[in-house]
Order: sequence, then C-alpha cells, then structure tokens
Amino acid sequence: MNRIVAYACLALSMSLVGSYVALSKSLVAALPVFLLAWLRFGIGGVAMLSWLKKPAGETPMSRHTRGLLFLESFLGNFLFSVFMLFGVSLTSAVAAGVILAAIPAVVALLSWLFLRERISLRVWGAVACGVLGIALVSLSKQELPAQVSSGLQADLASNNAWLGNLLLVGAVLCEASYAVIGKRLTGVLGPKRITALINLWGFVLVTPLGLWAAWHFDFSGVAPSAWVLLLFYSLAASVWSVWLWMTGLKTIAANRAGVFTVFLPVSAAAVGVAVLGETLTGLQMGAFTIALTGVVLATLPSPGRAATAPDGQAP
Repeated sequence: MNRIVAYACLALSMSLVGSYVALSKSLVAALPVFLLAWLRFGIGGVAMLSWLKKPAGETPMSRHTRGLLFLESFLGNFLFSVFMLFGVSLTSAVAAGVILAAIPAVVALLSWLFLRERISLRVWGAVACGVLGIALVSLSKQELPAQVSSGLQADLASNNAWLGNLLLVGAVLCEASYAVIGKRLTGVLGPKRITALINLWGFVLVTPLGLWAAWHFDFSGVAPSAWVLLLFYSLAASVWSVWLWMTGLKTIAANRAGVFTVFLPVSAAAVGVAVLGETLTGLQMGAFTIALTGVVLATLPSPGRAATAPDGQAP
C-alpha cells in the first residue's frame, strides 16, 4: 500500500474515534454503559458477518494468533473501556487528559520492546510533540465545579483520585498494547478479518454485563435520535475506525502510527466547535498546532532513506 494512503487511514481512524467520543455524551446519558457496549458490538457484528469468513489465501490461524486476537479485544476493547470509564469517574478531567496524552510515547516504547522497531530521533521528537500538545490541551480546560455537599465527601473524592489516576495509567497501557498487538496481527491476517474477529470477542466478553443491563432497562424511554446516533457510533467504533487503523498498521510501524492518536482530541474538539457550540482558546489552538507538528515530523521521509525500506527498519 502507498505510504500516504496508509497515513491517511491512520489519521481518519483516530478522527472517527474523536468524533464519536464527542458525540457519545448523549448516548451515555440515554443508555447504561455496558448495554451501550453490548449493542455496539452486536450492531458491528451484524455489519461484518461476511468479514468473518476465512479468505481463500489465508493460512490457518495458529494458537498464538488466536491468543493475540483475544488479547487485542480484551485489552483494546473491554479492559480499556472499563479502566477509562471508572478512571475518569474517580479523578479530574484535566488529570485524565494529561495521563492519556502519554499514549504515543507508550506505543513507541512497547513497539521498541516487543516489535524491535528502530525509533529515530525525529520520531521521538514527533512523539514528544504529540504528548506535549495533548497535555497542554488538557491543562487548558476548565474543570467543572465539583458538586460536593460535605467535607467528608470531599475527602473521599480526594482519596479516590489516586485510584482513578492508576486506572487511567492502565488504560494507556491497554491502548498502547492494542497498537502493538495490532501490528503483529496485520502480518498474518487481513484488516477486515482482524476487525470482525476482535469485535466478535468484544461481543462475547461484554454479553453477560449487557444482558444484565438490558434486563433492567426501559427501552421505550430512548428517543429516536439516540438510536440513529447509536447506529453511527456502532459502525464508527466497531467497523470503520478499527478497519482503517489495521489497514494503516499493515504498512506503517507501530511507533509512527502511535503519533496519529493526536487526531483523537483534535477531531473531538472540531466536533465540539462545529456541532456542540463549544469554543477554542488561543492556548488550545497552539497546543493542537504542536501536536500536529509531531504528525508532520513522523510522516516526512528520512534523509537518504531508501524508498523500498520497510517502515521502522533501516534501509
């Protein structure tokens, strides 16, 4: 695949994630989290039924590959969501944003440790720009005043913040592992098959909790617009963004791909301004510029690099 097309797939994937994250606030208000996740995987699975079929030229999956598929879904779909949701609920939005800003750096480190990818100084510079940009965006946000009615509740909230931060660190490790494992999987399976299989595992993992949530939920109270948004969310989260990410990973090294996670907060902010009526401060615009500069550094060809050299390796 052309390298430019691969970069475009990675950027579009993270942009889709940012857009549905920004728009999903109303979904979380309308549906319980585990029911929302269960419906997402179910709708995505129906849309990808034909992708589950083994292509004629694909070699049989080994036990190792099956294990990686399970880990990809367990860490990237299930555990990441649990850590993220409960972590954010226990700590501040600013702290959450700063911690999650470390994702590009952790992806680079894990790709070096487990994939033996060579990371140039310029890629490290790109990672640093991404981390700094996302962190500045998070720090520039104003916290909503906490609705605390007593000093005891305030103390409990403060004491639980460390647990929330720890859970978010776990979310960062899960998301970085998702990128690294995905790179391994693209060497043996096609992007469509990977997308369908990890969605199937996600559906299996969340089904007990989804059924429990559905049993106690009144579906008649959900507005028609929420069902339309659920359809978009399901296709974007389970199908389009994953397929695009795996398609890009097939060509691009995981450490460079990790830099493209900066498109998540950028697109979320763009949707917030265009659809939700939010505003951007000068500091936030400057922070996004720093983050996107990292993408430019990561995508420029290295001086003297052979055009045919595999990404992440010396020519």
